[in-house]
Amino acid sequence: MPIYNISTEGIAKVPQTNFQTNGILERNHLQRFLRDKIDIISEDTLIISEEFSDWDDSRKRIDLLGIDKKANLVVIELKRTDTGDHMELQALRYASMVSTMNFEKCILIYQNYIDNRGLGIDAKEDLLNFLSWESPLEEDFASNIKIVLASADFSKELTTSVMWLLSKGIDITCVKLSPYNFNGEVLLDINQIIPLPEAESYLIKIKEKTIERQIALESTRDRTKYFFNDKLLGKGRLVFEVVKQFIENNEHLTFEEIQDKFPSNLQGSTGVLNTLNFVNHKYNDSKKKRHFIDKNDILTSADGIEFLVSTEWGIGNINNFVNFARSINFDIKEK
Repeated sequence: MPIYNISTEGIAKVPQTNFQTNGILERNHLQRFLRDKIDIISEDTLIISEEFSDWDDSRKRIDLLGIDKKANLVVIELKRTDTGDHMELQALRYASMVSTMNFEKCILIYQNYIDNRGLGIDAKEDLLNFLSWESPLEEDFASNIKIVLASADFSKELTTSVMWLLSKGIDITCVKLSPYNFNGEVLLDINQIIPLPEAESYLIKIKEKTIERQIALESTRDRTKYFFNDKLLGKGRLVFEVVKQFIENNEHLTFEEIQDKFPSNLQGSTGVLNTLNFVNHKYNDSKKKRHFIDKNDILTSADGIEFLVSTEWGIGNINNFVNFARSINFDIKEK
């Protein structure tokens, strides 16, 4: 829809222009400007990386990578063209590539972004504040990936693809960036064109079958949280806090004695505890270390051995651990 200028002399149409004519580039201008004003195309989003490419055997880069208030990762792709140039396909590929990211990796990525920009803040503290978390909740992190496509315009083929993806439950948004030339200055009109508010009821009907199929899967997921030491914790963090409290109460115990107290069969494949050296060696080539590996999460036994607590807890093993912890007088309550 055109933009008009109204003055005492009447109403005049503001001529539309394009980014290319005004020398506005994707990376040097649009991307750089939007990263600090990201709410205008993606509300309640914190940018954690720019030109993200932390994966093997690929030169592909995500323009902007963010996280929203629900701890969902947000893949943001930008184009200054009038068609979008297959950006939905790129974004889907990127979404799948970041889908395995865990909270610990996210902190490393965000800290690198902060350091490169010289912002002088602590990534973990800032991220926890943004999410309103007292401590990391690994199970709530990146349960969904959102996609935001922002372009001067979108081809019919692209919008058709996006509408189909929406019908399949993919969280994807198209934002149109329309530049106008007004008295030698470039004005930017920003409109979300997909999904439109008036299309919501239609999209809900299309999604019903998908939602019905997902209900069975969701019902099998145990999202129970636990109160321990005045903290609300997910499964992995509960185990960590119990082990930490145990060694604080028993500072004289060696690592072997601590490991005997928390036998591996309480967890299963990885065990409850492993030494830092073991984890670094076993998971040297893996992005997922399966243990809490932040420097603040490294525990030390009386005989000077550094060790880590497993993050691999779910419906199949957490009850065994909780029952065991209660048996040795730890007060744990389910939310």
